[in-house]
Amino acid sequence: MSERHTKILELLTETKKVAVTDLSSLLNVSQVTIRKDLDQLENKGLIVRAHGFATLNSSDDINNRLAFHYDIKQKIAKLASLEVADGETVMIESGSCCALLALELAQTKQDVTLITNSAFIADYVRKVGKIRIVLLGGEYQKESQVMVGPMVRKCAETFFVDKFFIGTDGFSEISGFTGNDYMRSETVRDLTRQANKVVVLTESSKFNQVGTVSLLPIQNIHSVITDDGIPKDCEEYLFNQNVIVKKVN
Repeated sequence: MSERHTKILELLTETKKVAVTDLSSLLNVSQVTIRKDLDQLENKGLIVRAHGFATLNSSDDINNRLAFHYDIKQKIAKLASLEVADGETVMIESGSCCALLALELAQTKQDVTLITNSAFIADYVRKVGKIRIVLLGGEYQKESQVMVGPMVRKCAETFFVDKFFIGTDGFSEISGFTGNDYMRSETVRDLTRQANKVVVLTESSKFNQVGTVSLLPIQNIHSVITDDGIPKDCEEYLFNQNVIVKKVN
């Protein structure tokens, strides 16, 4: 994604709606160029175009979150993709960083099998590359487009993977990584049993938040991939708990 695309998403995140004429003036490019940029962003599912202006895609929760800090999330996804080898089977839970990781794997890896409980992710990458997708069944949460509940656990018991990539809604030293939805957090804990390593993908801003539900204790986490804005005390705490921290700029 170009720097101009990132700026457009940042402006939309702040204002929710921006006119083509305003974008042309603010970014110092022609309206024709702006319209082409908006076409590309709409094709990615990040925005919605209307006559003369653009808005963020509000059709589902993940598309909104994808647009927020998109550039950082994309860098995190690219770094995380280096953890996956051609021919490997991995598990990925729902979330914006996780969706971008799935897309990166589909675009750059060969013969990768993706096991996920996210209908959004399955649809997001289905037309890209030759990635094989296994969608776990369960109770469907409409807003996040994710499967939860005991059926997911039963489906997942068929598999065992080396790496399970997850997102998070917050963090504290007392509770570890946290979520905002009980059913999704319970599903993450169930899926963790089917993996050798759990890798958390999150932008550093999540370390300044605390979710309402315990997601996973630190002892269950192998590594964290984030950006260099992670608070120093959080990074030191993770290091002291033998959690590997990898950072992008």
